[in-house]
Formats: sequence, structure tokens, C-alpha cells
Amino acid sequence: MGYKETYERWLNSDVLSDADKEELRSIAGDEKEIEERFYRELEFGTAGMRGILGIGTNRMNIYNVRRATQGVAKYVKSMGEDAAKAGVLIGYDTRHFSREFAEETAKVLAYAGVKAYLFERVHSVPEVSFGIRELKCAAGVMITASHNPKQYNGYKVYGADGGQLPPDAADVVVEAIDSFDIFDDVKFMDLEEAKASGIVEMAGPNLDDKFLDAVQTQQLNPEAVAAVADTFKLIYTPFHGTGSRPVKAILSRIGFKNVLVVKEQDTEDGDFPTVKSPNPEDKEGFEIAINMAKENDVDIIIGTDPDCDRVGIVVRDAEGVYRTLTGNQTGALLVEYILSSRKAKGTLPENGVVIKTIVTTELASAIAKAYGVEIMNVLTGFKYIGEKMTEFAKTGEHTYLFGFEESYGYLAGTHARDKDGVVATMLIAEMAAYYKTKNKSLYEALQDIYKKYGYYAEKTVSFTMPGKDGMEKMAALLTGLREDPPKKAAGMDIVVYTDYQSQTIKSADGITALKGLPKSNVLKYNLSDDKTYFIVRPSGTEPKIKIYLGTFGDSFEAASAEIEKVLADVKEQLGL
Repeated sequence: MGYKETYERWLNSDVLSDADKEELRSIAGDEKEIEERFYRELEFGTAGMRGILGIGTNRMNIYNVRRATQGVAKYVKSMGEDAAKAGVLIGYDTRHFSREFAEETAKVLAYAGVKAYLFERVHSVPEVSFGIRELKCAAGVMITASHNPKQYNGYKVYGADGGQLPPDAADVVVEAIDSFDIFDDVKFMDLEEAKASGIVEMAGPNLDDKFLDAVQTQQLNPEAVAAVADTFKLIYTPFHGTGSRPVKAILSRIGFKNVLVVKEQDTEDGDFPTVKSPNPEDKEGFEIAINMAKENDVDIIIGTDPDCDRVGIVVRDAEGVYRTLTGNQTGALLVEYILSSRKAKGTLPENGVVIKTIVTTELASAIAKAYGVEIMNVLTGFKYIGEKMTEFAKTGEHTYLFGFEESYGYLAGTHARDKDGVVATMLIAEMAAYYKTKNKSLYEALQDIYKKYGYYAEKTVSFTMPGKDGMEKMAALLTGLREDPPKKAAGMDIVVYTDYQSQTIKSADGITALKGLPKSNVLKYNLSDDKTYFIVRPSGTEPKIKIYLGTFGDSFEAASAEIEKVLADVKEQLGL
């Protein structure tokens, strides 16, 4: 069935509400818009679904949510009656339609005979990940689009371990989804009836307190917070998201007395009215906080994205300039702080491991090596870090210490299996207090790391390619890179070419097999100076091509300049 026929089917369906049909009528005659909405079904991958809100097969709406949930219900029931009784925990963030999507999820699960636990109010990603294991659920669903713009929402599915579904489990869910017609086969129960019967149960404060208890166990130097609590000030902003309640609670629990909150951004508002995009990677979103910091003599600003799984920080340098740190820089600071604190207290295990993604800074490797701790690389996506955590919990082969990715996601502790902005905020604040007792700012601590381990520099650049045309352009670009790979960049030869899709490593020594990682649409190029690389991959959650670059040098400025030269050449070669 073509997109025009699918559009007509939706328009004439008895299942659609009058308001939804009116939305479709409003685009009648707009051929491009109809095609964009109906040329494909919204893809369900290992990260679930994410897309622009609206009516259509390629949009986030209650119909796609219901169908996806029907697939999740079939997946859970395939594991047996006990799994259906164990149920599914459902969380949601502050985005438009998040609560509605969460309730629709509960209604479909209930009709299918799968127990559903539905949070009474908005909750963060780490709270959902924690709650799945605490309640011993068979699975979980989180309604969120993370840091995407306000036009988006999404549907993430978790396994019983609290981690995002691994590829093999996601394939089972996709197969189940594909077996259902979006209108004819999807059934749901009235929500109030489901609550009355007990198959839908509301989850509440008891889980919240247990989550905060678990987070607090990750404190490393409580004495440092106590030493500066009366005078140390920090600013926090939740960017209109779910972080407000748990972050403020944990900072209060561990003794911070002067937490200034950006009130304009401490509202549950899916329009995210004070920012262009609720992304803690963007300094623009911190503008109000920076002005507050200048007025209140504050050294550090911390911000979490709408579902509180990512954290961005702004620190004051010696000249009083407020600088945003990258995810790589914040991650490196945390690796050094965690490992050095554990070593000082005698709690650094012999089999400790730090896990990062393949696109994340190699500075973490240098730090871990200095402390005799193994560093492990996984594919991009925190689900792969979660998989390793679950594996080590079973085998005891390693003791998980910390995991992070360059896209501002961090996790200390094993209470969750996804990025946790609550524990990361707690540790960043404690770390800042600790260095304050040493008369240092976090910016100065970062410079000390560079002096000790080398001046590592990284950069990530994204190129947005929206719509059907963009998807085709991204596919063509990756195909071109495989058929005719670049030979040089910034005057240097490309000496190692790694294709994570074909699982091959090409070099002057020939072609060898890439082992230990699943297939992924990623290409990596190592240059002849033996320290510079760049990586090309399509985003798994947004219509973007991403280029990651890294190197190290005698100074941060020299390393950064080298990256800019390589980037300029790569962009020209790729026509970006």
C-alpha cells in the first residue's frame, strides 16, 4: 500500500478521533506533508521509537503507541505467565502527550492481561530503570524523547534488568509489532476499570525514597560537602523536566545548603519556553543560569535534560569566564575523581572496570590505566553499557565502577542500567565541593588532568537531514564511504579503516576481523600520526549524520587546531 492509500485509510478509519481526522484533513493537497507522514512506519529500534508528534504512520501518536505496546505485551507473555504477572513499569516525562501515551500503554497491557505499574506523576529515566528491578518487573516503558526539541516524543522499552532492550530482544518485539494491524488488532481496556481490577497499579513515593537511598550510597567524600556547605553555592536547572524533584532532594540529603534553582526553568512545561532546545549540551540554555551565577558569585552550574538522563555543566575559570564543559571533559573529571577517591579510601577493587563508548574520549583510557583499572569500549548507546553491567553482575568477572558516553550521559553505581542525571549531579556537586576544599575550581581540576595525562581534544559535529530525502541522503553517504573510502585527511594518510557493520579492520597488514562488538552502522578512520581519528555514524534517535573527532597534543589549543583541520577536510570530502 502506497502512502496515499495509507493516508486515505487513516482518514476513513473508525478508530481515529474526530480531532485526529481533522488534522489529516488539514494537510489534504499537501503532497509532501502527506508523504512525510505516511511513506513509512515509525521505526522501532533498540532504543524504541522516537519521532515528531502528529497523526500518521511516521509520527508519534496514540495509535503507534498502542500498537507498540501490543507488541511489548506479546513479548512479555511469550516469557510465561509469571512474566505477565510481574508486569511492566511505565514512566513518562514532561513532554506533550507523555502522560496520555503512558496511560494508553497501561490500557493496552491491561487488556492483554499484563500487569502494569503506572507512575502517578512525571519521573526520570533512572527512576524507571531502578523501579523495574525494585518491583521485579518483566519489562518497562519510558515515554520520552530525551533532549530532542519540543515537537518530539518517544517510547523506550526496558528489560527485566532495567536496561534498554538489547538488539535480539528488540527484534522479538518488532516481530510482534509487525504481526498486528494498527487498527484492527490493537485492543485496550478502560483505565479506571483496569485500576479497579488491580491489573493497573499506581506507583508512588515509596519507590522514590528507595531510589534516593540507592543514589546516596554512591557518595565518595561526604566530609568535603560538610566542610564547605555553609558557603558553597551552586545553581541547578531542570530545563522544565523531570529532574527537579529527585535532584533537589538528593542535593539536600547530602548536605548542600545553598542550591539556587533557576525558577523560570523549574516548571513542568513541554513547550520548554526558556530554551530553543532542552539540551544541556547547548550553552544557550544556560543563559539565565549564567546571569544568576554572576550575580551570586557561583562557581558551577548544573543542568539536566527533560528526562534527567543527561547532565551538562558550566564552570567558572580563573578569569571569571563561565565555560561549558563537554560530555567528554565532565566524564574525564568524574573518572579521575571516582578512581582517585576510591584509591585514597582503599575501596578500589582489583577487578574494577570503567566502560565508555567507542566515540568517547580516550582520555578516560589514560586515566583508568594510571589507576590499574580496565577500560572497556562498547558501541554507542547506553544500553551496551547496561548489558555489560548485567553480565558482570552474573559472572563477577569485573566490578563496575563508572560508565559514560560523550553525549553527556553518566552512571555510577548499579542501581540503574541507564544514564542517571541524579547520581551524576550529586557526584559533580560533591566533586566541586571536594576541589573547593583544595582551593581549586572544577576548571582548574580539568587543567590538572590535562597536565597529568596529556591534552586530549574531541569534537562532535551533527548534520541534520530531515524527512524522506534526508534518510535517503544519509544512506547514500554511508554507502559512498564504503564503496570509495577516503584515503587522506588534513594531509595525513588514513592507515586503519574500521567498519563496524561489516566487522572488518583494514590496514597495511591486510584485513582482520573486528571482534567483541555487535554490528553497527559506524565507520572509523585512524590517521598516520597514530593519535588522530574520526568516526562517522548516523544518529540512532534523530535524523542526523554525526562526525566524531579526537586527538591529543602538547597543548589543548594545538590539539583543538588539529581537529579543526581534519574536520574541514572531512566535511569537504563528504560534501557536508
